[in-house]
Amino acid sequence: MNAVTRLVLVLLLCPQFLIAQSFLEQFSYEGLRFSGIGFEFGGVVSNRLTREMTPAVRIDYGRIAPNVRVLIGASYFKGDFKPGEIEAFESGLERVVQNPPPDLEINVGPITWTNIEVDLDLQYMFEGGGRITNYVGVGIAAFLRNGTGVAIEDTFVEDALDAIDAGINVSVGTAIEIIPAIQITIDLRGGLSGEMRAATARSGLMFRLPGGG
Repeated sequence: MNAVTRLVLVLLLCPQFLIAQSFLEQFSYEGLRFSGIGFEFGGVVSNRLTREMTPAVRIDYGRIAPNVRVLIGASYFKGDFKPGEIEAFESGLERVVQNPPPDLEINVGPITWTNIEVDLDLQYMFEGGGRITNYVGVGIAAFLRNGTGVAIEDTFVEDALDAIDAGINVSVGTAIEIIPAIQITIDLRGGLSGEMRAATARSGLMFRLPGGG
């Protein structure tokens, strides 16, 4: 590689390097601190369970960049498997029965799945200087799930439903300031894990600490 080629590469790469360096310099741990706590309530729909109500708690852990905050959350919901899921499970059991009688019909009854989710979000805040702040976010989540049902108690099916799963989520929402210390929050969230897809809509109140950012 001759000197002219090296010079051209330096001129091409330098601006991109400086832009990347400037972008990374915006991120800092100095703004991370407990800045507020929120309580939300709403509904959840999923591809496998019945529609249910769901509470959540959110902790605002401050800013990692001028417009990016860290949010830690936990939520809960408990739902029955949809009829289609149960029918597919029953059909699978019937297929593995050896020498079944002609009138064989397996009825396992309702099966319930309890879901506890803990997530960590990075949310970009669109702040216009008024009382309304909009945001979009992306995050990772861990799910603690517990399956229950009379027919599956102490079986391998219950063991399979009792699991820890991981996933990702995206969020979009709005915070409306009532007074400096309290905001009304509206949060729409979609999540994808190995076992389930879900969407939630919640609203609630965020109580902010003085100087929390």
